[in-house]
Amino acid sequence: MNTENINDENLNGSEAAPTENTGAETAAGCEAETAGTKDEGQPAETTDGDTKTETEQGQVEQSEPDALDVALAEISDLKDKQLRLLAEFENYKRRTLKERAELILNGGASAVTALLPVVDDLERAIASQQKTDDIDAIREGVVLIHQKLMKTLEGLGVKTIDTADADFSTDLHEAVALVPGMGDDKKGKVIDCLQTGYTMNDKVLRHAKVAVGQ
Repeated sequence: MNTENINDENLNGSEAAPTENTGAETAAGCEAETAGTKDEGQPAETTDGDTKTETEQGQVEQSEPDALDVALAEISDLKDKQLRLLAEFENYKRRTLKERAELILNGGASAVTALLPVVDDLERAIASQQKTDDIDAIREGVVLIHQKLMKTLEGLGVKTIDTADADFSTDLHEAVALVPGMGDDKKGKVIDCLQTGYTMNDKVLRHAKVAVGQ
């Protein structure tokens, strides 16, 4: 009986020993797998960093073309505005030249239109002169026509240059004769007007031809 119990205990002990070794081997295997997992994780972190760097570079590369496109669009807009301004300026020059040419050709149209009634009066005076011998009536008609003509000229801005007892001025007068012995009070003054001078809007159209005291 005792011998059998001892053998059974020995058998049980020999069977239990391998069980303990198997647990140690299992623990060692887990540690090795954990170490392997850690080692495999380190390269993965490096890959994520590279991916982030590539993404940032891609964003920078995408932003640079966007800025270039904006600059090119601004340049195109400025060129378009410049071309429009040049076209408007060319149109303005052509229009100005045309208006200037028309003004030169037809600038006196208003003055001629204003003088046409005076021409009509002269024609009527000539026609009436052939039908009458009344010199006083003819003279009166001529005076009226002259007055009407002067009034029309004044409406156009034309005025006669005053020469009565006026000081001689080279801006308004043209001396065609010198009259000596007129006394000190007449020296340098207009003695007589030989031809009437006219101004238009304060601009001399024709200087008055005068005789000046010496």
